[in-house]
Amino acid sequence: MGKIYNLAEVAEHNNSKDCWLIIGGKVYDVTKFMEDHPGGDDVLLSATGKDATDDFEDIGHSTSARAMMDEYFVGEIDVSSIPTKTKYTPPKQPHYNQDKTSEFIVKLLQFLVPLAILGLAIAIRFYTKSA
Repeated sequence: MGKIYNLAEVAEHNNSKDCWLIIGGKVYDVTKFMEDHPGGDDVLLSATGKDATDDFEDIGHSTSARAMMDEYFVGEIDVSSIPTKTKYTPPKQPHYNQDKTSEFIVKLLQFLVPLAILGLAIAIRFYTKSA
């Protein structure tokens, strides 16, 4: 177990000459790995100053990449220094009732279909008389 750092301390290491990341509650000094990272140093720099666990997991790193992490380990993160994520709450919207919508469409068709048939019958009658 290494030293315990808070988010502010880790966030100070945010450039290509001094880059630390927080992944899975652990702090890693990845400065020496910047040039060798397959995604480039910009990817690592964009993950500084925050908990980069989701960014790391979303990529789907290999087991060999995960094994390499040990050599960059410098300590643990004080989890109380990381702001908690707020759960997304969708805005309140009226409930969409599919049954009412289909009911409306059926009634509309019950009105329009006979009207269309009547119009077609009148058009055919006028067409046959004028021909």
